[in-house]
Amino acid sequence: MKEMFNILGWLGKQEEHALLRDAQKHVEETRKTVAYFADAVKALIANDLQARATAIQQVRESEHQADLLKVSMLNEITNELLMPPNRDDFVDFVHALDRIADRTNGAAKLIGFLEQRLPDNVLANIATGTNLIVNGVARLNDAIKAAIKNDLVLTRECCLDVGRIEHDADDQKRFLLEAVLHAPLDPPSLLLCYNLAEYLEGITDRVLEAADLVRIVAARTD
Repeated sequence: MKEMFNILGWLGKQEEHALLRDAQKHVEETRKTVAYFADAVKALIANDLQARATAIQQVRESEHQADLLKVSMLNEITNELLMPPNRDDFVDFVHALDRIADRTNGAAKLIGFLEQRLPDNVLANIATGTNLIVNGVARLNDAIKAAIKNDLVLTRECCLDVGRIEHDADDQKRFLLEAVLHAPLDPPSLLLCYNLAEYLEGITDRVLEAADLVRIVAARTD
């Protein structure tokens, strides 16, 4: 019985590594979603309406692709030889990735509704918040690559970086809101910018949530 348990445990670890490799594909698509959002922000700053509309559409399409990958991964998880706690961690991870793409799409929609030209300091703070998201997702991707290679030290380092970025994003939300509240904005723009600040900070929260789950899975598969 003990030998059978060891065999099942070994098989479970192999399945976890396979799922981590699939998770990297999901993260890569999420990185595309975030990159397209960054393009939309750049177009907003440049006041290029056509480029902004194109980038927002790309965000929407990429988020849809991420949804398809989510469904595929969830189907795989239910069919793999994983113990319930392990399976639950992977399910939570997939949903965390989905929330990153979903909230990024939501932030892009808000940018699409903006009609008033925003003051430079507001735009600069939006750009800074966006860069934090891009960097956070990049470090999340690095964490998964390290976990696949069984490099637990590097995995932890990358996840700690995500935590620092999330902390900076909390501060950046406050800076953006201060800029928004002191800017001469019309009521619709004020409401949109306030919600955008919430979305930007919320995306980094979801990135940290995913990174924490990667760290848990990596420690178990080491």
